[in-house]
Amino acid sequence: WGLSPRWGGWTLLVWVAAVTLLSAEGRRVRQPRCPVGCICTKDNALCENVQSVPHTFPSDVVSLSFVKSGFHEITGGSFVHTPALQLLLFTANSFDLIDEGAFLGLPHLEYLFIENNKIASISPFAFRGLKALIHLSLAYNNLETLPKDVFKGMDALTKVDLRGNNLICDCKLKWLVEWMHYTNATLDQIYCSGPPIHQGKKINDLLPNSFDCITAEFASYQSLKFESISVEAFIFGKDQYIVFPQPFAGTCSFLEWDHVEMTFRTFDTIESTSTVVCKPMVIDNHLFVIVAQLFGGSHIYKRDSSANKFIKIQDIDILKIRKPNDVETFMIDGESFFVIADSSKAGSTTVYKWNGNGFYSHQSLHPWYRDTDVEYLEISNKPHLILSSSSQRPVVYQWNRGQKKFDRRTDIPEMEDVFSVKHFGVQGDLFICLTRFIGDSKVMRWDGAMFKEVQTFPSRGSMVFQPVSIGKWQYAILGSDYSLTQVYQWDTKTDQFVQSQELNIQAPRAFSVVSIDDRVFLFASSFKGKTQIYEHLMIDLSN
Repeated sequence: WGLSPRWGGWTLLVWVAAVTLLSAEGRRVRQPRCPVGCICTKDNALCENVQSVPHTFPSDVVSLSFVKSGFHEITGGSFVHTPALQLLLFTANSFDLIDEGAFLGLPHLEYLFIENNKIASISPFAFRGLKALIHLSLAYNNLETLPKDVFKGMDALTKVDLRGNNLICDCKLKWLVEWMHYTNATLDQIYCSGPPIHQGKKINDLLPNSFDCITAEFASYQSLKFESISVEAFIFGKDQYIVFPQPFAGTCSFLEWDHVEMTFRTFDTIESTSTVVCKPMVIDNHLFVIVAQLFGGSHIYKRDSSANKFIKIQDIDILKIRKPNDVETFMIDGESFFVIADSSKAGSTTVYKWNGNGFYSHQSLHPWYRDTDVEYLEISNKPHLILSSSSQRPVVYQWNRGQKKFDRRTDIPEMEDVFSVKHFGVQGDLFICLTRFIGDSKVMRWDGAMFKEVQTFPSRGSMVFQPVSIGKWQYAILGSDYSLTQVYQWDTKTDQFVQSQELNIQAPRAFSVVSIDDRVFLFASSFKGKTQIYEHLMIDLSN
């Protein structure tokens, strides 16, 4: 049965030829064909009216185009099976979304044209991995913005085309203006579709400082487990303190900042009865506190630094101050005063003056008017008081320097039932916030002769409408016993307040700002719930 050498050689030759033929046939079978709906030439492919991105193309295709396709998005990893692509074009398609990682697996792609489609949204990482891309066109789509750093890592880019979109040049697009100023890529002239301040301008002409993108909000920071009717912040001995009158507990509660725990903690208390106001007053480095009570009279305490406690030094005339509702402190010509608004029928709002040893009654203002609030302010550099009353319109008093007393000057017309008045200034103009419990609270501006209405705010159980100034931000906070507290921010473009935030505070009565350790806090007293502390935080809208 042995074969001769000649027959053995022929057999081996036939076997090798058969294996080679089968191997070649196998390679031809595995070679991808041109997908249905596409036309393929030697190195190009054109797909029209396809419903999805095909996953198989001939391996020598380096240019791929999609026209009038029916798919609605380019999903992640759509082209991982065509790594040799150098040019990719989409035009007149119906998709409106480019997903994250849509073009992963294309290390050689140099030209990407996505034009005349309906794209409204692009993932921040849509172009991830396109390190060789030199030309990108997103022209004539429905783009209003682009996600920040969408071109990150595309260092080879030399040309970007964004024409024909409706780009809104707001803070979300500030990054693009910044990128345009340091990239080596060139962009055709493109125009802003909004906002009004930039509408019609060339994006190429904008600068990063063309955008005002820093805003702020109040974020809940700490909740205090007590009710309070007002709040006062003060500095004594270079330290910052806050004091709350607690009418139900019968105390003035003082807080200080814990620099280690980063919270506010108890510093001291003054025991009292039905406390409505605890007003601090620093005179010649001595701390005094006017404690106004509904029952048992009102008193003045002094901080004894050696004994490290508060000591009562004086009683306030109970015949004049029967039902105190507010206390204001102020200085005129180097002399220290405070005034107590009395809300009883038999009492009288009274000004007290420091004489070096104690406080004595300096002037009684109108009696029998049931005053609910007193505000000290300067109008045209002259000291004034505004008294709010449940029985008449707010009355304006002016300091008479010759008599060293306040004279009635005028009232604020058409403003009955005002509970309180608080003032603030913007760019040299004087404004006041007038609080009404039900109806409309108002903001008014001093025009040189009288206060005139600027803006109205619906009040639903409001006991406080307080202006708050923090850095360049001017706020007005309108409390409510029946709804959420509204925070308004001053808009310098319209010279009016605009709504910016809502706070959930039960029966708010007063607000006070404290700056400490480069942080700013807003204290909100609550008459029927927990007293709240908020931190004022900066927010960059361009991030």
